[in-house]
Amino acid sequence: MKTNYHTHTTFCDGKNTPEEMILGAIERNFSILGFSSHSMYPHSSDWHMAVLNHKNYFESVRELAKKYSDKIKIYAGLEADYIPEFCCDFKWQYRDFSPDYLIGSVHYLTNKKGFFTVDDKLENVKEGLERLYSNDGKKAVCEYFDRQRQMLLSQKILILGHADLIRIRNEHLKFFDEGDSWYKKELKATAKAAAKAGVIVEINTGGLARKNIDDVYPSAEFLDYFRQEGCPVTFSSDAHAVQNLDFAFDRAELAAVRAGYTEAAYFEDGQIKFRPLDGRLKY
Repeated sequence: MKTNYHTHTTFCDGKNTPEEMILGAIERNFSILGFSSHSMYPHSSDWHMAVLNHKNYFESVRELAKKYSDKIKIYAGLEADYIPEFCCDFKWQYRDFSPDYLIGSVHYLTNKKGFFTVDDKLENVKEGLERLYSNDGKKAVCEYFDRQRQMLLSQKILILGHADLIRIRNEHLKFFDEGDSWYKKELKATAKAAAKAGVIVEINTGGLARKNIDDVYPSAEFLDYFRQEGCPVTFSSDAHAVQNLDFAFDRAELAAVRAGYTEAAYFEDGQIKFRPLDGRLKY
């Protein structure tokens, strides 16, 4: 069974239309495809869905769900950006659209000196760390995970998006050490918050597809903490183009098996269900 709930289209920063993504998913034998346009409603950016496009987005995806209902199940969700300063009430923000589900993600770090996105171009992340945190990597990372825990404990989301996205530029900028005890403490606290929130944790292959990092999110260690806390996992490609709809899903499933997972979660007809994993996988 193949599913993906983290899918972007031309409604935000994706390369293909929803229908093109659906046809690609059918060709790749998907059972379920969920759309999750970037949203910071009632605000926007050059990579989030435009405010006035939200209504059209949900109508379009739901019409396509009917059109292809005999071939695949389609759901209309959002990847909601949690920004405590002005995007921090998902229930109110999306009340008029009734999304099938929400992926909750933290992309932005903000303070009185401004803001930046942690997965931006290398030079922009470097500049943001200098400007906002005077290159205090520990402070930036701790604030990232603190925001994520705030989101988990205050918002109703189905899936936690790319839980350690903050790692994406660390290989080159080296602004923190994943082996440090304070970092492990942040991971453990976040895993506990995810368990308390009852969310599904995605194993996200988007960084691999875009060649930004040679790993899935979350890391093996973080994934082990999630497993210890009893958090279910699902596999997400974070696809921005048809060809990446199931990119490195074998690697994602192997990461789950290595962490001790025996089943993966999927969302269908308003319920969280589970399918067994193949413990014989090799990569």
